[in-house]
Amino acid sequence: MGLSERQKMAAGEWYCCFDQELDALRWQAREAIHAHNTMPPSQRGNLAPALSVLFADIGEGAFIEAPFHCSYGINISLGRRVYMNAGCTILDSAGVRIGDGSMLGPGVHIYCAEHHKDPELRGAGMEIARPVTIGASVWIGGGAILVGGVAIGDGAIIGAGAVVTKDVAPGATVVGNPAQPVGAR
Repeated sequence: MGLSERQKMAAGEWYCCFDQELDALRWQAREAIHAHNTMPPSQRGNLAPALSVLFADIGEGAFIEAPFHCSYGINISLGRRVYMNAGCTILDSAGVRIGDGSMLGPGVHIYCAEHHKDPELRGAGMEIARPVTIGASVWIGGGAILVGGVAIGDGAIIGAGAVVTKDVAPGATVVGNPAQPVGAR
């Protein structure tokens, strides 16, 4: 018997996102997201209990402002003291790891899925998932976008509005679309 679509997604192979099991997981995430986004802050705390149960791992002191959105949640791992400002979106069809002490500004988006370039296969729901890794003590400015397959090194800074399509070295500062090291323009 072949791999399920979820197993293909986890293995970084082409899979069909219209799969019933994946759809059920997305509905589970929507319920947890709704709870997080609608609970009074005094009841929600750092993140709603339904959302914290969904994530793969959450370090002590991690905090997610509302509103927040993710695709599955099950592929997200947050280090200690990670802070995500309002409006962050993580489309986590692959693993997303955010290291200790990293801070994401408002409206930061992380996209792991890449849709097929062939229009018929894309219309059939074929996509592939690529992980995103963010090191420790990274600062990502508001409105930045990180695409699947990138790794951000420890201590790096991503300028507001940057579109990160390639790995960022530890301690580097990148800005622009596509993001490039400061001074490389």
